[in-house]
Parts: sequence; structure tokens; C-alpha cells
Amino acid sequence: MCGICGKVYYDRNRPVEKDSLVRMCDAIQHRGPDAHGYYLKGSVGLGSQRLSIIDVEGGNMPICNEDGTIWIVFNGEIYNFPQLREQLERRGHQFVSHSDTETVIHLYEEEGDDFVKSLNGMFALAIWDERRQRLVLARDHLGIKPLYYAQLSDRLVFASEIKAILLDGMERHLDPIALHDYLSLNYVPGPRSIFAGISKLQPGHLLVYEANEQKTHVREYWDLPLSDQNDPRFSDSDYVEKELLSLLRQIVQEQMVSDVPLGAFLSGGLDSSVIVALMSQVSNRPVQTFSVGFEEKSYSELPYAKIVAETFHTDHHEIVIQPRIHNITTAIAHYFDEPFADSSAVAVYSVSQWAAQNVKVALSGDGGDEVFGGYYTYQADKLAMLYRRLPRFLNRDLLPKLVDWLPASDNKASLDFKLRRFMAGGSLPPLHAHVAWKAYFDEEMKSQLYCSWRNDNSAFLRPTVAVFQKYYDRYTTEDLLNRLLYVDTKVQLVDDMLTKVDRMSMAHSLEVRVPLLDLRLVEFMSQVPSRFKIHRMTLKYLFKRIAAQLLPASILKRPKAGFSVPIARWLRTDLRDMVHDLLNPQAIAKQGVFEPEIVQSIVKAHFSGRKNHSHNIWNLLMFSLWYQEYMKPPLASTQPQVYRMRV
Repeated sequence: MCGICGKVYYDRNRPVEKDSLVRMCDAIQHRGPDAHGYYLKGSVGLGSQRLSIIDVEGGNMPICNEDGTIWIVFNGEIYNFPQLREQLERRGHQFVSHSDTETVIHLYEEEGDDFVKSLNGMFALAIWDERRQRLVLARDHLGIKPLYYAQLSDRLVFASEIKAILLDGMERHLDPIALHDYLSLNYVPGPRSIFAGISKLQPGHLLVYEANEQKTHVREYWDLPLSDQNDPRFSDSDYVEKELLSLLRQIVQEQMVSDVPLGAFLSGGLDSSVIVALMSQVSNRPVQTFSVGFEEKSYSELPYAKIVAETFHTDHHEIVIQPRIHNITTAIAHYFDEPFADSSAVAVYSVSQWAAQNVKVALSGDGGDEVFGGYYTYQADKLAMLYRRLPRFLNRDLLPKLVDWLPASDNKASLDFKLRRFMAGGSLPPLHAHVAWKAYFDEEMKSQLYCSWRNDNSAFLRPTVAVFQKYYDRYTTEDLLNRLLYVDTKVQLVDDMLTKVDRMSMAHSLEVRVPLLDLRLVEFMSQVPSRFKIHRMTLKYLFKRIAAQLLPASILKRPKAGFSVPIARWLRTDLRDMVHDLLNPQAIAKQGVFEPEIVQSIVKAHFSGRKNHSHNIWNLLMFSLWYQEYMKPPLASTQPQVYRMRV
């Protein structure tokens, strides 16, 4: 696992300055503190910060082919590289290391831009082809690893994280549509970033810059396949279950290959518990497992994690997050580079910090909800089909009023929270309802929140549902739930779940692998009808049948938690001063983005107990922390700021 960066000047006579490449690498040193390397030749520069996992001694980058005409910097792991290497050696390619990175460059020589289609893994990479004078950027099929780029007036710049691009000196301007979507989703969906002019290379995409023609084109090389409704195998639940379990065992075993210590995140939930169970079956020593909990018992999953750890005799480590989280909060804002308000990042940051003291690689259960159908919104999608058939006076008037009388809770697993979310979209068309259940600021709330800034950008703003609509329209299946799973895989999985895990683990130089997003598994499950994923109202129906063969009954029957954290209590106590410092009318007015009075009314309503606005306040707080660090100073710091508490 590594951090990569680089740039190409359009003027072939203008050399890339080494000091600028060094600054960019320094900004992402946390992604790879073991080694650094540079390729500089004329108008082209590549940089790498390496976290040594495979071929620790021989895999330093940049790496070139036999005659030094093609160079690569690489971030990630290729799980099928031994098979690919064997094929390439038979075709006459010569290797000087045992790293997966060298395999990629020879594969590019052999197959051209189609080389990415043969890779199974997580990766973001840059290849400079001296002979053809072209730069190739590629991101893995599902977007597990990040890659950003900016096409400026005189150069193309790219990096694993935005902060490295900023350190090359580009101007900073807020992207209004990115902000608009962030307020609803708690993250910025690609291909935009919060900075106008900086884009995310989308999952399953290539970017090619042809220096001779000074042209750049981006194209998609992979998409999730549509299910074959006529394939009888995927209508046979016994066949699907048997194949799935066999595939899971193979994937976990392959992803445990490492030349450095390896462990696993263990929340006590279904996904991570199955991963640990399978790791224990193929490991000849106790698996190291890592769990995080909270002093608030209703949020802590440590008891469930302990049951799994004891069942499989793991070498278990657990930590309780202390309530004074000011510095964690500011660190999160620093490492994401964009406003990011999925509060479970606090837990992922903490468990990554804990694990990194013992291992360099950890397996996690991320991706299981999108692959197997695990979110409560999928239950809501099914219920909404019936809800829309009710008489109008029930679904538009009476039932919403009854739910509004329930006492408010910020716990996403609580009944009243789920009922309130359901009423927010139950009467809408399927996709609009699906997105409404995810929204933290709806379109009306956002229109009230913007100040005169909106007047300058109103022509560009459109409902956030448009982000999802393009994927919904292209995946033309009659299986509605599979269609929504596809939409979530393309948007939420990439820019929320995977972004969270990548940034929070890389902050501590920890590589996290996600077996449930292995390409073979994802493509296999895309063929499975949704009735095997969500059976009646049972989420992850097929996966639970697999889990029943591996896990204790107490884990199978436990409620879904999903790394929930006690944000509402923290905002009222330990983070209260931070809220008042960053969201007071004077501070908001200086930003010139939101109406100070509207922000103040949200804060006052929450602290008076009249409304539960904890998630909205957290959203605005994370934006303000980001704005304070990234929009005000001339350069982004390479270290997180420390919030100074008032005493």
C-alpha cells in the first residue's frame, strides 16, 4: 500500500521541478512511510511513498520494464499477480523483483490499456510510457483505492489525496454542486471533489494523456454485469450457497498473503465475524483481532466481538474510545481533505490506530451491505411498495403525524429513528425515496441554509438525487432491489464507505483489505436475484445462511449496528465548545457560505432539546473544520491541526 503522485507539463520543454514533487510526496507520507522514490525526466514527474507489504526489500518504486522505457507508481495489492506473473514469464518477460507492481507494468506491455481487465485487486496507478509519450492513470473496479487529478492550464497533476495536489500550488475554489451534495449525503460523490477543478477518477476507469497530441480522455473499462435472468444456476439457492462459501474461503486465504504481520478488524457484526471465522480456518496461528467500543454501553459492540474472539481463539485486542475526542475530530477533517461527516469514521480512525501498533495489514468486512443487501433502507424499499398503496389520508397525513410524536433518538438502529426516516420518503417514487432516506439536509433545508452564495451559483444546483439517477437509469433490470444495490455500489460504497476506510487506515500507515469486495465475489453476487439477498424482510438472507455454518447463534441473532457512535452526547458535552467556536454567527459569516441565523437556529433547537439535529450539526461542524484548515491558509499542512480547548 502506498501513496502516489505526479504531474506532466503540457510544454514538453518545461521540466518538472523535483522540489514540487518532494512536497507532494511529503503530504502523503503517512500512506507509505517505509520508502520514497521519484522518476523525473523532462516534463514528466512521478512520485511514490511506499508501505512495504509484498517483497519488502525489492519492491521500491518507481519500477520500470526491462529497457527502462515504461515506468510505474502503484498503490494497492493485486491478488492474482502470481498467476499473471507466470503467464508473463512464459511470454518472455523478465522480472527483477517479486512485487505485484512489476507484474502490472509487464502486463501493460503485453496488453496495452486492456491490462486493467486482467487485474483482481485494489489499486490506483500511474504509468508513463516514454516510447509512446503517454500517461495512463487507472483506478480499481470498485474504487477501493483513491485517485484524484486536476487538469490545469499548463499541467496535469494527480495524487492519492487532494492535499498533495493543493501543494503543487493550484488556486482553491469551492465547487457549489459538491457542497450541495455533501450537505445531503455527508460525503462528496464523484467524479467531483469539494475543490473546483479537482476530480476523482471514477472506479473502473482509465485516464490517458497523450503528450504528442496534448489530449486527455477518460473511459470506463468495467461495470457491474447485469444479472442473467435465464441462467438457472442462480435460481437454485443450494447451488448459490455452496459456490459462495467456497469462493469466500478461497478469497480470504488469498488475501492473507503478506510478508508483514496481518490481523483483522472485528466489530462483532456479521461481516467481520465471518471474515475472522474463515481466517481462523486457514491460519496456522491465532488471528490477531482488533475491536473498538465506547463508554456508552448502548453503542459498544465489544461484548459481541469478544464472543467471536473467544469462539475462534483469536489474539484479541480491544480499546474503549474516551469521550474527549477533540483531536480525533480535527485529525479526521485533516485526513479526508474534503468535508466528510460519516460519524463512524471516529471508530474506524481509532481501531486503525490501535491495530497499527501491532500489524501492518488488516482484513475488514466492509462492502458486505452493498454486496449481500444489509442496509435498513432495503427493508424500507420493500415496505414502501405497500405503503404507496395506502389511502392518501393515511400515508400523507395521519401516520407521519403519529410518528412525529415519538421521542427523538440519534441512534440509527432505534425504531423511532427508522420510522422518521421512512416517513421522509415513503410516498416518493422508488429512487427518490431511497435517496431521501439517506439525506441529512433535504433540498428545502439546503435552500434555507445558503446565503447570498447560493444566488451566485443557483443556476448550477440541482437535486442531489441526480447523482444516483444516472446509475439507476443505466442499470435496466426489473429487479428493483438489485437496481438499488447497483446504485449504492456506484455512489455510497465508493465515496462514503471505502473512502472512510482508506483515509482512516492510511492515516496510521495501515493497509486494510476488503475480501467481500473481491471482483469475483462481486460479479458472482450481481447474478443472484435479490430475493436471495433480502428474503421477505430478512436482510442478507443468503449470507446469513453461510454465517450459520460458521458463527455462534448469539452473533447471528444480534441487531445490526454498523459502527454507530454517540455523536449526540459528544456534541452536548465534550464537543460543545468546538460547536460554539466554529458554528457561532460570526464564524459562519466569515465563511460566506451559510446563513448565520439558520445555522444558529439549528444549534439552539438541538441544545434546547426541542429537536434532535445532531447529525446536521455534525455535518456543519465537519465542513467548518475542513474550511478552517483547507480554505484559509495558503498551503495545506501535512499534519492535522490540534484543537485548543477553552479552559
